[in-house]
Amino acid sequence: MKVSREQMQINRERILTEAARLFREKGFEGVSVAEVMNAAGLTHGGFYGHFASKDDLIAETVAHMMANGAKLSAENLSAFVNAYLSRRHRDGVAQGCPMAALAGDIRRQDADTRRAMTVGLRAQVDQIAASLADDGSKRTQQRAAIGVWATMVGALILARTTDDAAFSDQILRDAKAWLSERI
Repeated sequence: MKVSREQMQINRERILTEAARLFREKGFEGVSVAEVMNAAGLTHGGFYGHFASKDDLIAETVAHMMANGAKLSAENLSAFVNAYLSRRHRDGVAQGCPMAALAGDIRRQDADTRRAMTVGLRAQVDQIAASLADDGSKRTQQRAAIGVWATMVGALILARTTDDAAFSDQILRDAKAWLSERI
């Protein structure tokens, strides 16, 4: 049975969405192609109609995740920081930030995957920079944006790493407080 182009696009979107969830939750090596296809409600045999290989799926999924990041403005940067550095986000790895979930795994991936993450990282830094107060120097704004984003991602990773719930909460609170003094 021939599948329409529209249905192919819907299926591809479902595959990318499920792959994103599974990769964030289990890492790239912890997920098989069959598992992704099953989660998307499709057969394993249909995979190669969408992707050339698992590496291709990984690169396209990373690009998909990074393209669907939060859209920031000066008005919502503080709200974004509060939501990002929250218990809900910390505990919701499968639906959360791909940067925090996959940063350690990205360096082991192929060039296409690393490029997709780099494009997303640059876009996130640019969005944060644009939402910061304009001090007249683009370089200073970019430096501040990198500091904000590195603090957010690093704090989330650290909060997820500890087995001490109170300490994890403290990491989130203190990073939020530190950032609120700077943005």
